[in-house]
Amino acid sequence: MNSELLFKEESYKIVGACFEVYREKGCGFLEPVHQECMEIELRLQAIPFVPQKLLLLDYKGTPLRNGYQPDLICYDKIIVELKAVKELTEEHRAQVQNYLKATGHELGLLVNFGHYPKVQIERIAASRARFNRKPEA
Repeated sequence: MNSELLFKEESYKIVGACFEVYREKGCGFLEPVHQECMEIELRLQAIPFVPQKLLLLDYKGTPLRNGYQPDLICYDKIIVELKAVKELTEEHRAQVQNYLKATGHELGLLVNFGHYPKVQIERIAASRARFNRKPEA
């Protein structure tokens, strides 16, 4: 069993940026405020990211009018979903899993700036079975 963390260095840097934003702003602000602060902090720390990139979806090969917009994609491989809620729920975790499925990325960070007394950060890995599945005949 491999106990090495997926994208350890990159996620460590992102988590550090989250800690810095929480240290500066604390909790109590709405998600858009934390989104803007994270974008500034990621730039200051030279962490490559794309904010709110539209992910196009399809259903059985037919493109959907609706898409997903994760808050941040860092290093072109880590989804960062920001929340400003009292407690994270299974729906929040499922949202990150859906982003991972839609992008093919393997790691998501679910960050809650609404938690007190410290920021909540959860690492969510994509299901490995999805990546190893053979196409059905």
